[in-house]
Amino acid sequence: MKSVRLGIAGMGNIGSHHADYLLAGKVKRCELKAVADAFVDKLVSFQQRGLRIFDDGREMIRSGEVDAVIIATPHYQHTTLGISALQAGLHVMVEKPISAHKADAERLLAIRRQHPRQVFAAMFQMRTESRYAKIKKIITGGDLGQIVRFSWIITEWFRTEAYYASGGWRATWKGEGGGVLINQCLHQLDMLQWLLGMPARVRSFVQLGRFHHIEVEDNVTAYMEFPNSATGVFVSTTGEAPGTSRLEIVGEMGKVLLENDKLLFVRNEISMFQQCKTSRLGFQKPAVWNIEIPFATEAAQHATLTQNFVDAILDGAPLTAPGEEGIHSIELANVMLYSGLINQTIELPLDGTAYEKKLNELIAASKFEKKVVPVSNEDFTQSFMR
Repeated sequence: MKSVRLGIAGMGNIGSHHADYLLAGKVKRCELKAVADAFVDKLVSFQQRGLRIFDDGREMIRSGEVDAVIIATPHYQHTTLGISALQAGLHVMVEKPISAHKADAERLLAIRRQHPRQVFAAMFQMRTESRYAKIKKIITGGDLGQIVRFSWIITEWFRTEAYYASGGWRATWKGEGGGVLINQCLHQLDMLQWLLGMPARVRSFVQLGRFHHIEVEDNVTAYMEFPNSATGVFVSTTGEAPGTSRLEIVGEMGKVLLENDKLLFVRNEISMFQQCKTSRLGFQKPAVWNIEIPFATEAAQHATLTQNFVDAILDGAPLTAPGEEGIHSIELANVMLYSGLINQTIELPLDGTAYEKKLNELIAASKFEKKVVPVSNEDFTQSFMR
């Protein structure tokens, strides 16, 4: 194979974005051949550009027209379409989240293990951004020493009632499986586990429909403890304006702060643990170096991650975001929501079956009636967060 024939399942905002950069030739050795969506009116313009169109993603998968597929449908279809594509012998890239909940992700990964030769990737494009690559290098290189605390406030997700009314699946237990955690925060949750690993326990507080007429969470504060006794707080909402994006990671050798497009490293000259034990003065902190670390301020790099997917298919290149790692972010989203719903601290790993049972109870008990209202066109890419 010299070029990958690619199809996209789901032509909403993100699926259309993938199509735009693929048709613009921004991914080499790859050709977009087909698109699929249940709402056929979304597909007319793509048919006019020479693409095959399908009203069912499974038909596209079985058509023989594509070698690989990007799954960009609503969340609950990620697992079923992912399984269908793997069983059909296709390479698979799944948009976030890889599944609507952990139990479904486990089902998807069980099938993936039966098809090890196919490339299976997740669309976590924040891993391509240099700011996070530099933070990871500081951590893995030992420059922060032992990590003791993190705080991530990500409240720049402001959404209006019009946003939630734009799709019947949005912000419902049945259609989306949750709110701000599973929709807006998956990239940050992936980045959290990519940088710091998974916590040992989580206690969270969630508010359902505090700011909007929705039945799922739109306001979250979560506390975490890690196996090495480090602690952390994660705060997010879709109801706050102007909002904040602030990541702070503290280690024995100082702290890293990412805010307002600046990455600062305040480095202790000696370990704070050593200073604590050896100083003869009661208030003396370690001397510090204040370092501003430059990084490229690129936009969201979906095309870069798709190019990595194509290179993995054709050349065996290592994946930036293996699909198997997608279970971690969905587990974090699930455990934060579950802890708040049952008002308890949850030990990890999360029991995916228990969470699925709770989610199904919420779906069965829902009496929420949603009115779908068309909204004016906006530049969807403005919603991409760093």
